[in-house]
Amino acid sequence: MDKNYPKRRKDKYNPYTICKRDGRYYLAFSDGQGAWHELEITADLYGALDQFELDDLAALNEWDRHIEHLEQTEQAINRRAVHYPESVEDTVLQNLEYEQLHKAISELPETQRRRLTLYYFQGLTYEQISRLEGCTIMPVKRSIDSALKKIKKILA
Repeated sequence: MDKNYPKRRKDKYNPYTICKRDGRYYLAFSDGQGAWHELEITADLYGALDQFELDDLAALNEWDRHIEHLEQTEQAINRRAVHYPESVEDTVLQNLEYEQLHKAISELPETQRRRLTLYYFQGLTYEQISRLEGCTIMPVKRSIDSALKKIKKILA
């Protein structure tokens, strides 16, 4: 059966293969004992089986594109996702950590809090902050380093 036959996806319950060879039409299948049989069939029967396979393929495509998605549970859809959603526990834990961090930042002296905010939350460099505040780079760096040490101490 390696001659001219339609190469298409088939339903797993489709037990036969059709082909055209030397102007004749054949139906091939395996029986219950696993023996392979090949029968010559008429052009009309070949056309009917070919149309049946095309209709079956259309039904499979319809299932893949539309129906399968309607029957998916939220968990099944999430398993297929590229980016998995965070669990409620992770979200709550992350929010608690953010609250603790903001509380620790609010306990810093005004200068350290301002410089830390400019550096980490607004993305400014030491040089840009020093120009804004009219000082050199080193006091800005020391101030931010000191703020980080205090935050680590508060959160520990």
